Amino acid sequence: MPTENYNLDEKDLSILRLLQKDAKLSVRDISTRINLSPTPTHERIKRMEKSGIIKEYTAVLDRKKVNKGMMVVCMIALNAHNKKMATKFIEQVSKLKEVVEFYNISGDFDFMLKILAPNMDEFHDFFVNKLSEIEGIGQTKSIFVMNSIKESTQIL
Repeated sequence: MPTENYNLDEKDLSILRLLQKDAKLSVRDISTRINLSPTPTHERIKRMEKSGIIKEYTAVLDRKKVNKGMMVVCMIALNAHNKKMATKFIEQVSKLKEVVEFYNISGDFDFMLKILAPNMDEFHDFFVNKLSEIEGIGQTKSIFVMNSIKESTQIL
């Protein structure tokens, strides 16, 4: 699996899989599990951090337990398609804390947003007073998530 600056071997992939499941594992724990001594394990991790393969370490929260139980997928089509409008739209949406994922997509819509809110009233307030105030929005479609079947941060 080549990346821009680094070829991943099976040891690297094993390290990444372990870190995706539990980023709090110590280098010693990882090295034991992949049958490699701690120093080369640590060097591999540092190399993958430096090259950007490992972007960050984070805690995965239960959104319901932190009062963000409502999830909405919002599709947006801009009313004009030019670089200036798209750039301005991206800059403004990127600042909205309620938007936790933001994608440029193809098809009938230009962008897809994953929005978290405590409840319908808060989402409505966000939609009316923040999102719909952004210039350039032509059409929106909101999809309310009733239940999460699978959520994962693991890509390997």
